[in-house]
Amino acid sequence: MRALDVLKAVDVIAAEDTRHTSGLLSHYAIRKRLVAVHEHNEHQSAEQLLARLRAGESVALVTDAGTPGISDPGAVVVDIVRQAGIVVVPVPGASAGIAALSASGIRQNGFSFIGFLPASGSQRRKMLESLKAQKSTLVFYEAPHRVVESVGDMAAVLGGERKLTIARELTKTFETFHGCRLGEAVAWLQADPNQQRGEFVLLVESLLEAESAEIAPEVDRMLRLLMAELPLKQAVKLAAEISGEKKNALYEYGLKIKDNLKN
Repeated sequence: MRALDVLKAVDVIAAEDTRHTSGLLSHYAIRKRLVAVHEHNEHQSAEQLLARLRAGESVALVTDAGTPGISDPGAVVVDIVRQAGIVVVPVPGASAGIAALSASGIRQNGFSFIGFLPASGSQRRKMLESLKAQKSTLVFYEAPHRVVESVGDMAAVLGGERKLTIARELTKTFETFHGCRLGEAVAWLQADPNQQRGEFVLLVESLLEAESAEIAPEVDRMLRLLMAELPLKQAVKLAAEISGEKKNALYEYGLKIKDNLKN
């Protein structure tokens, strides 16, 4: 309701695709001047919008199916306007990354929003290499024509045993959630061409979760018993000496146990 009130009140609406936005405005009987602001004209449009703002007009900035400035046009406009001393007010709406996380069931140790990977295969794999050691859930956006290649590269670089949640067409008619191992994802996508349509959010489990999943049940029991009597560092040291597990992995696992006990 707040968003509708804003759209009704402003003088100008800057839109990623004026045709797309005009349909929304028509549905709510809102008649406003529309200005196109997309990835190819954002700098030029930002200066034009700044001139309007300086002239006393009010401007709303919208994108097609996401939040402006979050893997969508808008950051350049906001930066130029803010540097000019003009107040920018967010009107929160749907965010695909947060929506996907909220319905995924992933109990993440924080998350890292990556957005879209590079279109080039070599550059994409290079970026994935730089993310390999991250200990938080990785949140990617992907387009339908690249999703199979991207997921294949993720499996090759990050490891096929990591868990993946594929969230497709969020908040739309064909919304789909699918969980699997990274190594199984390409086959699942290729088995049904319909699952390669629309916009994707890809959630890859953290390195911490992947390592934790490899802790054997007997080691888990041992560490819990030691932690009940000793400080975490001492418990981890003894558990590592007895089991042969890596100290770092056990320490991270111990932290996760403590967090779960608190919750």
